[in-house]
Amino acid sequence: MDRRFVKQALIDQRAEIDKTLTEENIIERENLDEFTSILNDKLIKVITGVRRCGKSVFSHLSLKTKNYAYINFDDERLIGIETKDLNILIELLHEIYGEFNFILLDEIQNIPNWELFANRLLRQDYNMIITGSNSSLLSRELASHLTGRCISFKMYPFSFREYLTYFGIKTSNIPTTKEIGNIKHQLSKYISLGGFPESYKVSNKRLYLKELYDMIISRDIVERYNVKFVRDLREIASYLISNFSSTISYNKLRNIFKIKSVHTIKNYISYIEDAYLVIQLFPFSRKIKHQLMQPKKIYCIDTGLIESINPGSIEDIGKIMENIVAIDLLRRENRNDIYFYHTPQQYEVDFLIKKGQNIKELIQVTYASGRDEVERRELKSLIKASEQLGCKSLKIITWDYEDKLVVDHREIKCIPLWKWLTS
Repeated sequence: MDRRFVKQALIDQRAEIDKTLTEENIIERENLDEFTSILNDKLIKVITGVRRCGKSVFSHLSLKTKNYAYINFDDERLIGIETKDLNILIELLHEIYGEFNFILLDEIQNIPNWELFANRLLRQDYNMIITGSNSSLLSRELASHLTGRCISFKMYPFSFREYLTYFGIKTSNIPTTKEIGNIKHQLSKYISLGGFPESYKVSNKRLYLKELYDMIISRDIVERYNVKFVRDLREIASYLISNFSSTISYNKLRNIFKIKSVHTIKNYISYIEDAYLVIQLFPFSRKIKHQLMQPKKIYCIDTGLIESINPGSIEDIGKIMENIVAIDLLRRENRNDIYFYHTPQQYEVDFLIKKGQNIKELIQVTYASGRDEVERRELKSLIKASEQLGCKSLKIITWDYEDKLVVDHREIKCIPLWKWLTS
């Protein structure tokens, strides 16, 4: 490796992030306090999430009171660096930054055998934050070499709450009619724009998101997994995103794309999910085999991305609302506690939230602005599921209707989407 060339790259990276943090509109993310509270723990902090959702800026903000150094391995000037070169990198960092105890390693999965290097730094008493855009690659190496010595955080694009903060829109505890109208207007914009922070700064947002999508497919999936049949993978990814908030069947996909093996379909979907483009939810069952055998529901990581890939999709407001709720539930709850549910009579509940062995909450999502628009089937699904699962916390997230309904002696809380998202 060319020492002077690499040193200049590291200096440029420092200048670039300093400029970003001082000149751009930066907001503190919702879980920043939680993250900084464990910053001094002698564990590797691993932050994963879809490309450009804000992992790097989040990491820098968490370290703003610390002496720390920074390497971004998603820099073409660092391509080709091997594990044997990493000691020289640390030496160069000390030349640039002086004394430091914390080190931020951005998109480290681009370096072969990175986990061995991280292990060595940990033994040398450095406090590390690692970011990455692929959950499987990171978790596999962490499980192999760093078990018990790391803690993981997942990040997502801006929530609606963070979107409002970014644009300086405040919400009061008891909003006026005018404020409610403005919040709903902003919610419609958020649905169209999505939550990728950099998309707010460009004139052609749809083109930016389309190029981001292509980069995720090519760099985070095709290159990393050495995918041979790239066209098949791209078509499956596009199909999944276009069929957001819908159930998918591996066998059905195999027939649609004329792929011989269901195993190949499963692999492609896992690659797409590991790159955080989509999320699969499993049907709730006490039997694990049933969860694995039944169709899954698919959600896209961001509604702006949906619209950039399949223009006009946001017009299906009911499905878009469901997708937004799914991703916000992932921000609020443990990933493994979120399911959907089918009653034996084939009534569907959009979301089931589990807590330990108990069912914490049942949630339906519907585009309704009045009592008469809440479909009888939505109510019956909740009641049937409530009876079968022994859950009394029932909720319907609507577009514009708020009330408490009593159906078959069970209370159902109806809450508008904007209110649920800002709570």
